[in-house]
Amino acid sequence: MTIHIVTDSASDISLEEAKELGIEIVPLSVRFGETEYTDLIDLSVSDFYQKMSESDLLPATAAPSPGAFEAAFKRCIEAGAEGVVCINLSLALSATGQAAQLAADALVDTITVKCIDSKSITSGLGTIIRKAASAAKAGKSMDEIVSLVEGLASKTRIFATLDTLENLKKGGRIGGAKAMVGTMLQFKPCLDISSGEVVEAGRQRTRKKSLIWLKEVLENEGEITDLCVIHGDAPDVEEFIDLISDLVPKENIRINQLGAVIGTHAGPRILGVTYLVQ
Repeated sequence: MTIHIVTDSASDISLEEAKELGIEIVPLSVRFGETEYTDLIDLSVSDFYQKMSESDLLPATAAPSPGAFEAAFKRCIEAGAEGVVCINLSLALSATGQAAQLAADALVDTITVKCIDSKSITSGLGTIIRKAASAAKAGKSMDEIVSLVEGLASKTRIFATLDTLENLKKGGRIGGAKAMVGTMLQFKPCLDISSGEVVEAGRQRTRKKSLIWLKEVLENEGEITDLCVIHGDAPDVEEFIDLISDLVPKENIRINQLGAVIGTHAGPRILGVTYLVQ
């Protein structure tokens, strides 16, 4: 049975890599004031950060329509898929997975589509997608791929430090970090998003201390794989990579600029890590 993989643009996988992986990406939309852009299609990552730096308005995101997912599933059918595994960003953070499920239900008599909540975002989700795509190319069954994805979701960790909570607060995605709002001017927020929700993980008084905190998270984790350093136009990303190079060789670290979807809510200069635990 030929299985195809579908995801959304919050996975921060480029269209070029998606083509190499043989997957479909359904983009979310990003809005600056009255102007709406389709992520990856008419708003590049570099354009997004340029617009965010120039605009007084905080951007907002919107989930794809069920129709957008239905169109993606139909493209999979046209490409020879006999089944589809659709892996989306955390349901706790977006209605994207619900739109995917509605589309799957609409095609229930045409093709089997299994929608999975990755409970993850950005490169955490991206790592899961890459491994699912490899399994699909290797001819694994739908049940095998679903089991793989669910196992990876439970092993994926995401930690980050922000320069500001303003974007998260105004975007309504602040979750369990609400208590930090009153002190966000005095501290650099440290977050744990490993559960698929935004949770306070610590507070550091300076950016330098927050980067040291991120390194300590890695040191305390034990054996990890698939480490990715994520950032939102952060000027000190290379400094951080140098800081952790005694833990993980630089050549084993994937560096990923956050796309517009996650960058909208995280704000500029976010810096973090995603990885798998054993």
